[in-house]
Amino acid sequence: MKNRRLFAEELVVRLDAILFASPSHRALSRAAILLEPLTRAQQDLVLQWARIVALTDAELAHQVCMLAAQVFQRTDEAGFVAWLKRGLIEFDAHGAVTAHKVLGDIDEFCLDYAGQGAARLAQVEGRVSRLLQALGGDDLQIVESHIAWTDTAFVYLPARIATLSDQASNRRLYIATAVMLWAQIRYGTFSEDIESQVNLWADPAQALCWLAALEAVRHEACLAEELPGLAAEIAAVRGPWPASLKDAANQLSATSTITDSLRLLEAFRLGNLPPPKLAYLGILDPATVMKIRLEKNQQPRTVERTASNTLRGVGGVGQGDDDFAPLAADAMTDDGDAAGSIDAVAGQTLQSPQTESPVGNQAAGEGGWQPVAADAHDQQISVTQAVQPDQIYDEWDYHRQAYRRQWCRLFEHKGEYGDADYVGEIRRRHAAQILQIRRRFEALRGEDKMLRRQAEGEEIDLDSLVEMLADQHAGAEISPRLFCRRQRIERSLAVMFMVDMSGSTKGWVNDAEREALVMLCEALEALDDRYAIYGFSGWTRTQCDIYRVKTFDEPYNSEVKNRISGIVAKDYTRMGVAIRHLSKLLSAQDTRHKLLVTLSDGRPDDFGDEYRGHYGIEDTRRALQEARYAGIRPYCVTIDRHGADYLKRLYGEASYSVLADVTKLPLRLAEVYRRLTS
Repeated sequence: MKNRRLFAEELVVRLDAILFASPSHRALSRAAILLEPLTRAQQDLVLQWARIVALTDAELAHQVCMLAAQVFQRTDEAGFVAWLKRGLIEFDAHGAVTAHKVLGDIDEFCLDYAGQGAARLAQVEGRVSRLLQALGGDDLQIVESHIAWTDTAFVYLPARIATLSDQASNRRLYIATAVMLWAQIRYGTFSEDIESQVNLWADPAQALCWLAALEAVRHEACLAEELPGLAAEIAAVRGPWPASLKDAANQLSATSTITDSLRLLEAFRLGNLPPPKLAYLGILDPATVMKIRLEKNQQPRTVERTASNTLRGVGGVGQGDDDFAPLAADAMTDDGDAAGSIDAVAGQTLQSPQTESPVGNQAAGEGGWQPVAADAHDQQISVTQAVQPDQIYDEWDYHRQAYRRQWCRLFEHKGEYGDADYVGEIRRRHAAQILQIRRRFEALRGEDKMLRRQAEGEEIDLDSLVEMLADQHAGAEISPRLFCRRQRIERSLAVMFMVDMSGSTKGWVNDAEREALVMLCEALEALDDRYAIYGFSGWTRTQCDIYRVKTFDEPYNSEVKNRISGIVAKDYTRMGVAIRHLSKLLSAQDTRHKLLVTLSDGRPDDFGDEYRGHYGIEDTRRALQEARYAGIRPYCVTIDRHGADYLKRLYGEASYSVLADVTKLPLRLAEVYRRLTS
């Protein structure tokens, strides 16, 4: 029978093909015996996911097979997938040891999955991030910490909150805690010298706890004035005010300042009362805030900071641990927006099992590119891993149907200078073509729209006049709208040119890219469009490079021209992270229309087997979906003759062009730009 259960002997054969790399390979018979009682659907699900997990870590896949039967005794197929993804998220964030520990704690998972346990930062991080952005905290980033606090640049939240009775309430508590930390920044908690006041106390840490509670009273009053709906939800999470804060709640209002809170703080100095406990209350650490503000423009900062030693273990909203909630299959939902932490960001090696030392391998495609010598490249890898990246981005893993959190380390560089005479030579060689493109662009500039049937204007609308005479003759009501006026059409547009600088572009492809950019920029001077040019390349997820050739705010001057001539072939084509970063820069432009144009010679690719093929295409496709969701229109111009095989899936119909002749790239790019922006 086709759907009959697999016997242990059959399971051993299938597991052997999947787990051959596992050190526990010899114990497959035990795993097969445990899986034999499951239904065929459950067995197939375990084998399917074991194959996916083995791509990341074979020993982790073996543990999945050993524990699957226990999980199915406690939950259903969806719960099994949630349990498994929870372990994968931990593997990405903290490594194999933590992942094994999390998968082994089935009791804790079942409580969480049933909604009876703690809430975790991974479950709410996406929602909280969007809320902070909506409140105006665009630059605030959420960082996992052992305690809740803020240094005015980051909002630190614990990995786990179990303060309230159920998971839904603890999720709301996460949101309330983040909002109250944002309120410390918004309403000026750190605008006064707090340290000099709390140092008058015998126990400064206790004074800071009292001040945090008083400030919470003031901040709730401010929120009730500006955002009454949000304030009501926070008050519901908080519950009744403690008796020690009722007088303060009557005295502090939306017009109060930190000075008023400090005045009330003095009244508690001699009372020796324990500070009140509020569920959402984080700690105050003015010393660290002041230190960070002084260091901000002096040296790079990492995202891992802790409160000063005098405040460790004081206040807070629960203790952090290593547990994370499952990531939903659709990662565009609230639960799927966030999973994992960023403990492993600064100064740590982000080397996956699929990304070994990339020595002695060729870059993608042709072009005669030569790898860096082994010693030099090993040194380069160790140096770049010790340097804090400019950004860290998620990456979509289609195997798991989930994001790998904090996966790609991106470094942004200033474009290198090339031959100073290069642009002048291209202008002389292609003067006629540049003039032709420029004239086409000039036709787009300054077009006026004739508005008819206006109450006033510079000209008579003959059609309206004829209708008025006819109405008058018929005895009908006469319309006063008898004029025409011209309205200037303003082009509200920002365009990002994303240039492939992978090793496969070396030679005539790279020359064509540079010529196309020169001709386009020369012609674009006829328009007032905002445009930027960035190149991208890299080597594995630990070194994703972006090169600034021209920013939106830079004029097309000699420096930009030198950078265009300095565009050269480098390493690989990891496109997903580049699209995410450039989309972020493009989204910051205050224009109605945003366009992302990619110049490439081939499909997404990177060193190793993981990103090549379907994985890279699916990650790039997901990044393009994110760009469209942000209101950006992507378009690709490629010279890959096989591009039609995958570009339709990436960009959709009518959103890409495949050129058989690279020499036609300059004129084709100009025509694409004119068509997309007219």
